[in-house]
Amino acid sequence: MTTVSHLECSKTGERYAAGKLHNLSSTGFPLLARYDLEKARQSWNREWIPSGPSSMWRYAPVLPVSKPSSIVSLGEGMTPLLRLRRLGETLGAANLYLKDDGVNPTGSFKARGLSCAISMAKELGVTKVAIPSAGNAASALAAYAAAAGMEAHIYMPSDVPQANYIECKSFGAQVTLVDGLISDCARIVAAKAPGEGWFDVSTLKEPYRIEGKKTMGYEIAEQFRWELPEAILYPTGGGVGIIGMWKAFEEMEALGWITSRRPKMIAVQAEGCMPVVRAFEKGEERAEFFENASTIASGLRVPKPLGDFLILRAVRESGGVALAVPDEESMRAGVDLAAREGVFAAPEGAACVAAMPKLLGSGVLKKEDRVVIYNTGAGLKYLEAYSTRFPRNAGGESDKLGGLITPR
Repeated sequence: MTTVSHLECSKTGERYAAGKLHNLSSTGFPLLARYDLEKARQSWNREWIPSGPSSMWRYAPVLPVSKPSSIVSLGEGMTPLLRLRRLGETLGAANLYLKDDGVNPTGSFKARGLSCAISMAKELGVTKVAIPSAGNAASALAAYAAAAGMEAHIYMPSDVPQANYIECKSFGAQVTLVDGLISDCARIVAAKAPGEGWFDVSTLKEPYRIEGKKTMGYEIAEQFRWELPEAILYPTGGGVGIIGMWKAFEEMEALGWITSRRPKMIAVQAEGCMPVVRAFEKGEERAEFFENASTIASGLRVPKPLGDFLILRAVRESGGVALAVPDEESMRAGVDLAAREGVFAAPEGAACVAAMPKLLGSGVLKKEDRVVIYNTGAGLKYLEAYSTRFPRNAGGESDKLGGLITPR
């Protein structure tokens, strides 16, 4: 099982013991799990991985759970890597791929992080968990808490997609809707958790959700036969996927599985909530709180990511960029993707499709580059958002293509 050695403050490097409950470091920064990678290298070979589980737990030696009986899994991970030939031809991208995490349990990539976090919570004796969420993390927490027999307390903005609310209630979670943003929900959880005996599993406020997320990086490497693509486009709200993949690439290089070459990490945000983009453009290390955040892509509506400095570090070290797209372009791009490739993506993933013409036009991406668009969720969870593209007309017919990408 695990080769975890300790936890480390992402800012100061201060060490903490593994195998104990932790939230943030003493200085208020996220903790990262560290592993004895030399030990892992001697006892584990990448050629053995295909004989392991067809889930993210195939990478168990670099995940923190020490007892197999602690693992709470619903089959998350090992999601498809799809070649987008028709869309790529239209865009002028010869090697365009989509990593589709919309097929995960509860329909989003959040299953990865919550599987790992709840597994560790179970191993460490937690019985009550709480989370603030813009939607999909709440659904995943509710599902994995139900599977683990834990009590789940969820605080969500009142305008979250209906699918997320119904899922959470169906899984037996205690759900409170809040008139505000995810940041308002987070303040409530932080205030109530100590008195209620809840373990707070907010994004990056505990060290194990990121460990589940980093398996996205391991999978991309494995699916490309251990040669990373030239670029990865990632829809960035909390941005833990970027942080996790960057961590995974560092670990795989230490294991001797990949070279030092890295993909450009491209953070895609919505114009109505783009704190990381603003910080990137200003050359700043931390993002400022984005006032009046508003976007139809609920997962991108994070006014200030806790791990902003880690996101910006990965983007800059990789030679990548951060950019924002309008909601209208994201929705049109989502329809174009579905019509051309048969993939119904979440608005967050669709935002990355919308970013492609800008990146190709500016020269950030070249036609021949192998490019991976990361779709973080299923479009079926966002029917309210997509209904704006397809209103029901009594005798009329809605447009079949979104119109962002002009057919040749």
